[in-house]
Amino acid sequence: MTEQLEKLRMVALNIDGVLLNDTFSPVIHHFVTSRGGTYSAHLERRIFSQPQAVAGRILAEVCGMRTSPMETIAVYFEDRARYLADHPVRVLDGAAELLRRIRALGLRTVCYGGLDASHFERYLGHLTDLFDEPRYVCTNDIRPGLYEIAVDFAGLACDEVLFVDDVARVAEAARELGAPFIGHPSDFEHGYQRQLMAETGARHVVGSLDEIDDALLRTIDAEARAGTLWAGAPGKAVA
Repeated sequence: MTEQLEKLRMVALNIDGVLLNDTFSPVIHHFVTSRGGTYSAHLERRIFSQPQAVAGRILAEVCGMRTSPMETIAVYFEDRARYLADHPVRVLDGAAELLRRIRALGLRTVCYGGLDASHFERYLGHLTDLFDEPRYVCTNDIRPGLYEIAVDFAGLACDEVLFVDDVARVAEAARELGAPFIGHPSDFEHGYQRQLMAETGARHVVGSLDEIDDALLRTIDAEARAGTLWAGAPGKAVA
């Protein structure tokens, strides 16, 4: 029988870039550079894991577009649809196995992301039995949404929920809340998320879902129990 963890109660996994392949970074990069804008780490920091209205405003600003934020987002999704024709959404290798490992340790699982629940149902519907209610949380209106997922949806303390995400801004939010975090940055060649996670002080950053094994989960559980999750990281975690 698998020995259960002592502090962690739930793992919240981002959908795009963690359980599904990254189909956003390449499109944002092309959207910006094809319209004469400059793509940079600063831009990724400003735009990733933001509400659509905020991202649309920034994209329009960077690209010199006169469209409204949501009109800009509509153009972005047109670009993304063309990208998906040649680069379809797929479940990442090891996703189902990771979910089973998490549940074998007695932890609840939930998925979250910026698109509505139909996105979850379409691509992860065959794995719904591996998630706990509410299964999926749309965070577009509450970005980055960590506090809301942990406290409002799950009724837990922030340091009882491990977040797995591909965006450094989420790592920053986890640090501020004192929440456990595993980074799974995209391997997109023009991306900056691995660099930004390092600057944030994220201690656990993986290149594949297979790296999130029992040993790593137990290490993070011990750090959460000891209150050392973000020891030495820039910024100060709240109690």
